[in-house]
This record gives sequence, structure tokens and C-alpha cells, in this order.
Amino acid sequence: MKILITDIHHGNGGGHVTYVLSLLRGLRHQHDLTVAAPETGRLYKLASLMQGVRVQPGLYTSRPLPLIREVIQLRRFLKQERFDVVHVNGGADHRHVMLACLGMRQRPAIVWTKHNTNRVCSLGHRLRAWLGTHASIAVCDYVARMLAESGYRRRPIHMVRNGIDLDYLKPVEEAAKRAYRRALFGELDDGVLVLGSIGGTDLNKGWLDLVQAVAGLEPALRRRLRIVVAGDPPAAAMQRRVRELGMQGRVVFPGLVKDVRHILGASDIGFVLSYREAASYASCETMAMGLPALVSNAGGLPENVRDGLDGWVVPAGDIPALQRTLRAILAEPACVAVRGRSARARVEQAFSTAGFLRQTQSVYAQARGLAV
Repeated sequence: MKILITDIHHGNGGGHVTYVLSLLRGLRHQHDLTVAAPETGRLYKLASLMQGVRVQPGLYTSRPLPLIREVIQLRRFLKQERFDVVHVNGGADHRHVMLACLGMRQRPAIVWTKHNTNRVCSLGHRLRAWLGTHASIAVCDYVARMLAESGYRRRPIHMVRNGIDLDYLKPVEEAAKRAYRRALFGELDDGVLVLGSIGGTDLNKGWLDLVQAVAGLEPALRRRLRIVVAGDPPAAAMQRRVRELGMQGRVVFPGLVKDVRHILGASDIGFVLSYREAASYASCETMAMGLPALVSNAGGLPENVRDGLDGWVVPAGDIPALQRTLRAILAEPACVAVRGRSARARVEQAFSTAGFLRQTQSVYAQARGLAV
């Protein structure tokens, strides 16, 4: 098939970009792939390095005059290339593709992946569901239920879990773990547990709740915990809050990292304590590294982590619940390794790259049949 994949992100792009890159790596030898994304984004830069993938600049502006120009240009491109499928991954690119395809005699199938838990009841969503969607992909059951209660139910809705590269992400040897920890914290006693996050430093990610929970523990327990949060440097107000809690010596912010294995490899437990979350690559990547995951009960997170088996699930924003969980972990530290092994097995079973690619291609084929 000839497939166009679009993305709107100018910067890092987070899970959206990881998702598209997984598709490109897995499908580039079987299909004719093109990516249309902003030149300033991580996706454009990394996709440009891939053999077998064509990369086009793509802008998806909301201002009326640029929007019209961009849609006309996109329509010309779609007519010229005659794609079988256009796979959109956000609202703005979905809108542009819908408008560009209106009235086309030979239009591509439009597949939309919903990556978040934002509401889908706006006028824009209703129009895109009616005029610009042949099939939808939900990245977890929580999102699939949202779509089933919206205008998107008129067309097939498929739940396809993200694929995780299990050869790249795997448990590290003890010597490597010690080296990674030393690089972040200096020398640590053997009894210290490191809690690590690769989910970013936005307030919505809930990492500041963990800092507050640790700060409120008894001093003997607090000394046994360290926290590392990778992502853009946190806002000044959040850094000030860390200092107010007296945690500046126990929390490390390494910034955006090229290789998340260095952060997760230094950690004993991964955490994603978001207030809103869909599938969460961060939680699955954490588990693939053989770490149990401490997650909130937001969105699709409880689908990833089985409470008591692969980690711990706590109510979002509940500091006392976090503290009870941390006390239980510190009282029985042997449970960390046991749940970490279960977490790795869970990802192997439910989040394989092969399954992700197979199911996504099936969606493409079904959508193409509906568009013909």
C-alpha cells in the first residue's frame, strides 16, 4: 500500500512521535511510506534518516489564510500521489486532510489514531467523524470507550495497543545499573531505591505529587528514596516547590535524554502518576526494562499495570495513598524484583511490536475497502 502518515508536532512530540517512528521502522520494507510533519520536529529529523521513507514538510495552521493555502497544497499533493491510506494522528492534521479530500473522485482512506483522553464532542470532531474518517484507532480500551460514545462510532473503531521494542528495552546488568546511578546521584547506599520517570516534567504528569509524598515520609524512610524525572527542565515554580519541600538534594532533572535506558537503567521502580493519560509509552517502556511501575488510575494506565502483579496503582493526586504505597514497598523491598519480572512478561505478552504492526495493517486494509 501507499501510505501517508501525518503529525503536527514541532518539538519533541512525546508518545505521538514514538508511535509514528514505530510504524515507520516496522512497515518501511513492506509499504510505500511518506511522512508529512513540521521540519522543526523530532519526527521529521529522525524519519529523514530512515531508508525507505520519504519525508515532506507538513504544516497544519489554524489561521484562516495559511490554512487555505496549506489545504490547497495538500489536496494537490494527494491528487498527485494517489495514496491508498492517510494515517492522521492529531486534530489539526485530521482537519487538513478532511478538507483536502472533500469532493475528490479518488480519495484515500483516512485512519485516525486517538492518542489522548481529550473530549471528542466538539463540532470539529463531529465533522471529522462524518466527513473525514474511515476508521479510528484507540490506543487503549479507555479511549475506545470514549470513541464508541461519540460520532466516530459510525465507522469501525479498533483498539490497537502500542508496540514496544523489546530488544532495545530490556533489563540492564547490575554493573551498568550502578554506573547509571552514579552518573545521576553519585554513590548511593545499597538500600536506596531510585524511582524514575521518562514521562516529562509537565505538572499533569504528577511527579510533583511523588516528591511531596516522599518529603512527608519519616526521615529514616525518606533517606532510602531518590527520584529522577527526565524531560524538559521544569518550570521555575515547580523547582521552587521542590526546594520548599526540602527535596532538592533527592530529586534529579537530567533534561531531555537521547537514550531513556540510562534513566530507567538507574531506576528500581518507574512511575507515571498522570492526572490524564491514554496508553502511556513511558509506563510500557519502564516495564520492558524489567521495572515495576507505580502509576495513577488515570485513563488507560490501569490497563497496562496490573495492581499487585506488575506494580502499584494509586488514585491520581492522592498523596496519602502514595505514602502508604511507598511505606509498603520499603517494608518489603524484595517485592520490587518480583514485580519487575512480571512487568517485563506483561509487556512481552500485551505490547509486542509484531502485534502492533499486524493489527495496524489490518486497519489500513479494512479502511481502504470502505473508501473504494
